Amino acid sequence: MPRAVYVLALGIFAMVTSEFAVAGLMPQMADGLHATVPQIGYLITAFASAMALGGPVMTVAVMKLPPRTALLVLFAVFLAGNVLAATATGYGVMLAARVVTGVASQAFFGVGISLCARLTRPEIRGRAVAVAMNGLMLGTLLGLPLSTLIGERLGWRAAFWAVSVLALVAAGATMAGVPRLENAPSGGLRAEAGVFARPRLWLVLATSTLIIGATFAAFSYFNPILTGLTGFSAGTVPLLLIAYGAATVVGNMVVGRLADRHAVPVLVVGLLLNLLFLAGFALLADVPAAAVVCLLGIGLVGVTMNPAMATRVQRAGNAGPLVNTVHTSFITLGVIIGSSLGAVAIDAGSLRGPLWFGAALAALGLLTLLPEMRRPGRAAGRRGRTVARGGTGREARERARRG
Repeated sequence: MPRAVYVLALGIFAMVTSEFAVAGLMPQMADGLHATVPQIGYLITAFASAMALGGPVMTVAVMKLPPRTALLVLFAVFLAGNVLAATATGYGVMLAARVVTGVASQAFFGVGISLCARLTRPEIRGRAVAVAMNGLMLGTLLGLPLSTLIGERLGWRAAFWAVSVLALVAAGATMAGVPRLENAPSGGLRAEAGVFARPRLWLVLATSTLIIGATFAAFSYFNPILTGLTGFSAGTVPLLLIAYGAATVVGNMVVGRLADRHAVPVLVVGLLLNLLFLAGFALLADVPAAAVVCLLGIGLVGVTMNPAMATRVQRAGNAGPLVNTVHTSFITLGVIIGSSLGAVAIDAGSLRGPLWFGAALAALGLLTLLPEMRRPGRAAGRRGRTVARGGTGREARERARRG
């Protein structure tokens, strides 16, 4: 595996840690910014909305730059937003900071995953994406508790300064570990955007939204579910969330190994298992042992579908940065949908509701896979042709010309 893929994982880890920091520091930030806890909660929504809407725009802005230069520009924007957050004197400034960091993070995901595709052979691209996406899994496992710990001991501003230092380290590693590459010959914005005329690509993107939505409908409310229904103490929940994070790391590694050759079967099995775990959790939430098993199961087969999702999207579209960024926007849309549906259920007084909503979204995700499940031969042929191209037709012709 190229060293640059591990460097990209470090950059993703820095940005995910910044994304999650607000969730662990809501009371402290509310006091420091003279805001309410619900207002601080809106900062999470603002970050996600900026990712979904602004990320593709930022990607277009850096698309003509060589990949390493584009990554460094995005680090600079992200760092500026993070420093603004650390020095924010009021809620409005913090809101602006979260929008800036959200836009930069989303574009970084798209450019980084596209670079993984350029640096690796087609048959191991899913594994490369899994390595890079370990930055996301480790952000869940380590980034959130570490930023929360720093914020509680040294103040919430210190957590954002720590992420800024981490971003500087990741940017330095990018300069040293990511090779200089010319911008891929993709035919420009028109060619990059042209693939969105394919109906199948939109169906593939919808699958990713539903997979992530199913998981985040539950994940967003694990704390009240585990304390209010299962009966765990507040002090036990962080340990359970660490175990959940460890399960995502394991699941991500397994899916990465299988994604290149078996993307659709992996997604089918993953959605089926997630549906069972979510429904099982809803039915058995008051049984501690069963609840823990279901919690870990959701960790194994939820967000860990990312490598298979990315592989499928690249085959339906291409491996360019715009397609990958739009894909991550659809993933972020899943986060917004899942957490919003969960909030509706909680507001209605049902702690089991988010789990049932998650199960319903998983079932809808399975329905979007039916066309490929019914036409395996045709889908396999199309996958083979796309993998052989390894990106856009123009890029394949360019590689053939070079030898």
